[in-house]
Amino acid sequence: MVVWGRKRARTEECPKSFITGQSLAWMEEFVARRRLSIPDSLEVDARKVDAFLILQREMEIEIRDGQTEH
Repeated sequence: MVVWGRKRARTEECPKSFITGQSLAWMEEFVARRRLSIPDSLEVDARKVDAFLILQREMEIEIRDGQTEH
């Protein structure tokens, strides 16, 4: 049984259990870097880069979908 869903995402478990302290920290850093125009440096580890790329893609989808719902 699906307990949460949005667009292409859905889960049969509470989505809060998928949000770890690390993933929350990546989300906060991603938003802060964008707001302050801090470029991603080469010193960022691969897992963080991967998280940032996923967040960027999802943000672009949300923006695009929001513009086409009118």
